[in-house]
Order: sequence, then C-alpha cells, then structure tokens
Amino acid sequence: MSHAHQRRAALRWMGMSMAAGAMARMGLVQAASQVQPARRLVSLSGALTEMVYHLGAESLLVGTDTTSLYPEAAQKTAKVGYVRQLSAEGLLALRPDAVIGTMEAGPAVVLDQLRAAGVRVSLIEGSNDWAEVQAKLQLVGRETGRASQAQALQLKLDRQWQQVQERVARAGRQPRALFMLAHGGTPSVAGRGTSAHALISMAGGVNAGAAFEGYRPLTAEAMAAAAPDVLINTEPGIEAMGGETAFWRRPELALTPAFARKALVMVDAGQLLGFGPRLPEAVDRLHRQFQSLVA
Repeated sequence: MSHAHQRRAALRWMGMSMAAGAMARMGLVQAASQVQPARRLVSLSGALTEMVYHLGAESLLVGTDTTSLYPEAAQKTAKVGYVRQLSAEGLLALRPDAVIGTMEAGPAVVLDQLRAAGVRVSLIEGSNDWAEVQAKLQLVGRETGRASQAQALQLKLDRQWQQVQERVARAGRQPRALFMLAHGGTPSVAGRGTSAHALISMAGGVNAGAAFEGYRPLTAEAMAAAAPDVLINTEPGIEAMGGETAFWRRPELALTPAFARKALVMVDAGQLLGFGPRLPEAVDRLHRQFQSLVA
C-alpha cells in the first residue's frame, strides 16, 4: 500500500473512531442515570484511576491496585495488590460498593466473591485502540456520577487524538520498531495482538515483531529476523538489564540496524501501554522520537 493510501486509510479510521466516540457519548448520560453512583470505589486499573482524578471524583476512592501510580496522589491510596493477584479479604475490608477495572483483573474467583457480597464489579474489555479509552471514560463517568464531566473530557481528548493521528498520517518515514519487555528474567519482544503492537502503529511505526503473536523470548535469531530501526523499552526494564550501557552490550542487539545509531526509546509503561487519558500525549511523543531517530 502506498503512503498516500495509508494516509487516507488512517484518516478514514480516525473518522470512524470519532463517530464511535460520539455514539458512546450519546449513551453516556442515559447509562449514568441507570446506575447509582458509587460512594466507596476501588479502581483496579491505572488508567481508570487517572480518569477518576481527571473527573474530580478522587474523594470516592477507597483503594487502588499497584498500577495506579499517576497522579502522585494515587500512590497514597490504600493498595489492594497487583491486579492479577487480588484477594477478596483485602478488597472487602475497604467496604466498597463498586469496583472498576479491566478484564485483566483476577483471579475470577475473587471477583465472584465480591459480587456475592453485593459489590458491583464493572470491567472493561481491552481493545488496544482509541475506543478503549472512550469506553473507560464512559465507565468512570457512570460509576462516579460525573457523566457531564466525562463528556466534556471526552470531547477534549478526541480533539487531541485527532490532531496526533493527522500528524502521524503526514509523516514520510515508517520506522521498524520493536518493544522489549524486560522487568525480570529473560527479556521478551512484542508481536501482534499486544498493546505494544497497536501503539507502534498508532505512532507511525511498523512493528518489527509482527511475524508472530504475543510475546516471545529475546533471541539472536529473533532480533536478526526482526531487524528493528528503533528499540523501545521501559525505564524499569532498562534498569533491570543493568542500565543503558549494559543494554547495548547485549550481543543480539548488535545484529540490528538500531544498534548502529543506538536508537532506543524509553517510555513510561503506565502512560503508553495503559490506554488512559494521557494516550494522545504519549503517542505524539513516541511518534516524534521515531522521526528524530530515523531522520
């Protein structure tokens, strides 16, 4: 597909995304009227927690999961543990009447125990696109009784997102980028069906790991086959690998075009991979870094 065709396709996609957002907003107030707003709320998602603060509803929060690190005030909330390793006892001790999160939350038996205790559990299915951000904001507006504030924020974020995607569509170069996950143990690289794959595309890149699904262990063969122009990692990931100097000493990286120019982008995982209100800003920054590294 030519760049011109890609640009037109991107703009058509933006139009459909904006239309979907408008439809979601039309149902926002109606949905909110059907649910009694929470009085004691637990958030099991960093992105959802950010939205609670954006809507000025933080006084409702009685607990959050360990991914809820932004804004800084969220770090001072009672923590219920890692989102995939929750305990019913810890959650119920906070006496919530509503719990919000994504489908990553679990184990399932814990969620069932919450429901059996009369707690409303509302989870969002991840779709790795702008519609996921819209759905999350709709959920938070409904659960906090702030549908009108959610609608106003959605309009603002939709405009930001459209501006970023228009800028990405005008770019001339699409670098091959590869996201590495290295928070412990053997590093892995991201393929299709991951949030990293979606975000690389959103930022105007091509996922160098698109030949496979999910995450695969980092090997010399995989890196040589992927041939990325740019490598992406998180700041904790680089620290776990011994720092940036130690990172570039890894022999498998010498097989990549990225090695020659030391093309590394370090990202805030919560901001970039969380699909929250800072997504337009994060994608814009990633796009600009792509363009500067491959210019």
